[in-house]
Order: sequence, then structure tokens, then C-alpha cells
Amino acid sequence: MADYPSSYQEPEVIKESIFIGSEALKKAPEIVGVPTGIEGLDDLFFTVKEKNGKLQQVSLGGIPKYSVFNVTGVSDTGKSLLVEQFAVEQARKGSKVAFITVETPANFVIASIKYRALAMGYDFDEFEDNIILIDAASNSRLRENIPDLLATLAYAIKEYKISFTIIDSITGLFENKEMMARSIVRRIFNFMKKWYQTALFVSQKRSGHEELSAEAAGGYAVGHIVDGTMVLAKELIASQYAARMYKAKLGEIVRLFRIDGCRMSGHDTKTHYMEITETGIVRVLGALGDQ
Repeated sequence: MADYPSSYQEPEVIKESIFIGSEALKKAPEIVGVPTGIEGLDDLFFTVKEKNGKLQQVSLGGIPKYSVFNVTGVSDTGKSLLVEQFAVEQARKGSKVAFITVETPANFVIASIKYRALAMGYDFDEFEDNIILIDAASNSRLRENIPDLLATLAYAIKEYKISFTIIDSITGLFENKEMMARSIVRRIFNFMKKWYQTALFVSQKRSGHEELSAEAAGGYAVGHIVDGTMVLAKELIASQYAARMYKAKLGEIVRLFRIDGCRMSGHDTKTHYMEITETGIVRVLGALGDQ
């Protein structure tokens, strides 16, 4: 034992926070994919399995279950459309989805989600009650007091057996206190892990920042803490060089998508073209340079 001064007292050991590897593995979730309902996205995540003595890359067919993803980009890049599609897909399959709206009142959000379901070819009336909205946009107490927000979400999870949580946007929870962004995001992230939620956090990116970086309002606070980041970007074709590079015409807007890290599974590291259809459906297309 270390030779401490006689007045020194060792801190109390918190034994429940110590695990040996085999004990931790018993509680570790199996890595499986959650189909997102977004064309072209699901096969960008993979795991590795052994077959006949060789390691093979196997598609997860979706984002890793129980993962927490940041969805970031400047305005009008399709962030809210993407998470609404994800919410519709899970609700259609019978899962309960908590949709925490921080920017827009709940009645407007549910109208948008209903339209998203229609555009995806689904009858929203068949599963509308699988979407549980928490209106932090209209309730400043929820928006400005994280313990109250998490207590409300915990109640909803227990009451409605929720498996998926979406926050649009998490930036609204620290917009006037960016110095606290890291602690706020950490607290919410740990909550999602405790309650075994698969979650998507929409994060606003400041204009002028590098389009395809994971940095957003609050710096890298969100991206460093969560399991992975999806970056959505748009590029205005304003030069012949850009037109040749993106195979597009002058004046067109090219949309791009990139996965910026995923600690729970392997993932495609390439930058992909992305499309928002006339009906507002997000599709991830081929990688740049593959055409």
C-alpha cells in the first residue's frame, strides 16, 4: 500500500462501477442492425464474422441497435426529413418512438410526419399512436431544464414501452449556453444508454463552417460524445471545375452524405451523393468517384 500521510483517508470504493471483462460482456448487447427506411443507408454499416476460417464483412442492414447518432448539417440539407423517415419506419413496424421536438410545436411536427408517411407509401392512421411527441418547443421548462426533460422522457419510455428516441434539435437545448453543450449532451447520451434507446439527435451546423465536417453549434461536443455522426451537406455548382467534379450543371445544388465515425460497428467512409425527392424523401446514392 502506498505510504500516505497518517491524516489521509482513501476514498470509498464504488464497487458497483467495477466490472471484469466477462461480467461486462454478459450485459453487452448483440450488434444487430435497425433498418432505417432510408434507401441506400442501411448497407453502409457492417460487422465482421468468421466463416470457414476467414473473416468476412457482413452488412448490418441498418444502423446499430442501441446506438446514438448525431445528424448534422447546415439548413435545408434534409436532417429533419431523415429523422422523420426513420421515425415513420419504426412506428410502421410496431415500435414506439419518442419524438422530442425542440424547434416546432408538436401539432405541426405530427402533420409533417403524417405527410412523410404518405410520401413513403404508408397509411399513417394504422400506426399514428406509435409516435409519442414530447413538446419542448412550447414548454420552456422542458427546453431549459434538462432534468425535467429527462424525467418526462423516462416516464414516456416506461408508460409507452418506447425503443427509439429522436431529438430535433439537440442544439435548441443549449442555444444560449454553448459553453455547457458538452455536459448537456453527455447527460442525454448517458440517459439513452441507460434506457437502451436507439437515438438520433439533430444538430444544427453554423453557416460558414466546413460543410462536410462533424462540427456544429457547440463545437465538437455532440460528435465526440455520441456513437457516430451523419453529415448532410449541399454544394451549389458555381464553377466549371465544380460542374466537372460533381458531373452537374452550373446553378444546380448537389447534396452529399457522409458517416463521420461509428464506434459500434464498421461503416462506409466514403462521401456519397444524396437526393431529396420532390415529395421530400431522402435517398443515399452512390459514392463520389464511383461513377
